[in-house]
Amino acid sequence: MTAFWTEADFDDHEMVHFVHDPEIGLTAIIALHSTHLGPGGGGTRFWHYADPAGAMRDALRLSRGMSYKNAMAGLPMGGGKGVILAGSDRAKTPEMLAAYGRAIEMLGGRYVTAEDVGMSEADMQAIWRETDHVSGLPVEDGMAGGDPGPFTAYGIYLGIKAAVKHKLCKEGMAGIHVAIQGAGSVGGGVARLLAKDGAKLTIADVDAARAQALVGELGAATVVPAEEIMTTACDVFSPCALGAILDEQSIAALDCAVVAGGANNQLARTGHGALLAERAILYAPDYVINAGGIIDVALEYLGRRASAAHSAAEVNERIEQIPGRLEAIWRESEESGLSPDVVADRMAEKLIGRG
Repeated sequence: MTAFWTEADFDDHEMVHFVHDPEIGLTAIIALHSTHLGPGGGGTRFWHYADPAGAMRDALRLSRGMSYKNAMAGLPMGGGKGVILAGSDRAKTPEMLAAYGRAIEMLGGRYVTAEDVGMSEADMQAIWRETDHVSGLPVEDGMAGGDPGPFTAYGIYLGIKAAVKHKLCKEGMAGIHVAIQGAGSVGGGVARLLAKDGAKLTIADVDAARAQALVGELGAATVVPAEEIMTTACDVFSPCALGAILDEQSIAALDCAVVAGGANNQLARTGHGALLAERAILYAPDYVINAGGIIDVALEYLGRRASAAHSAAEVNERIEQIPGRLEAIWRESEESGLSPDVVADRMAEKLIGRG
């Protein structure tokens, strides 16, 4: 693994913490991008990387994205991210989670974790036994916290509706064709909400059985192979799986008017936002549209620390501000000639004291 400060994605991160315990099989990276607005909040990803350098890139890029996401969502939180490097067998043990929790505790509250890819509420509970700096824990119905996936999906759904109104001048989703990449918690949640509105849905997932099960549940959607979803002719392409999927080749092959989805770091590089704009494809900056989950777990954590629990209704009220933020970004993009991702980045950098 190369020195992190030589990585293209290193952005004056405040701290990059390497955790290694070979006896229990734990190797992890915790990256703090900024604590200007508060403790660095961001989930932990459990993933097998064929090249460990990919884990460092994820930690650096995702933590920066969390700084921007939390700032744009109006949360008193900075940006951080944890990555646990899973073995090829993807085995996860209680001892591994406990050691990871102790590593978070050693940071003294500078980093607050929650669920991300490969992690669950049960994993958060295991980590919580070692540190209080964790969120996404099981909560009573009607309260902030728990699985952030449905809240993320709700924000993306609202953002897609805003994008359709802005780009296609349509008030509703009836008959609008949305191609969704990913049928997990977030992609599935978006699909269910759009299906209720009468949208036409095409769904793909690397787990073909999961995509087929979702289509069977919805009853009015079609499945395509995972490798075909990005070239499907549609109104909206909604990436809700892993990031870095939009590059020169994939953007050239898109057949849509809007890109709006839940995946983090959808643009492989910053300049790729300009390529979308050149093709007149409206882009919803990922860390703005997918902020619902972090709003949920941040309010859970902040409420627990202040002994003043927040409700799910309060979370939804904040999520319902996402369309307005997107509209402000798109308006400034049109007025300035800058692509929406650049506009959003500049807004976020000012909020974290780097603009």
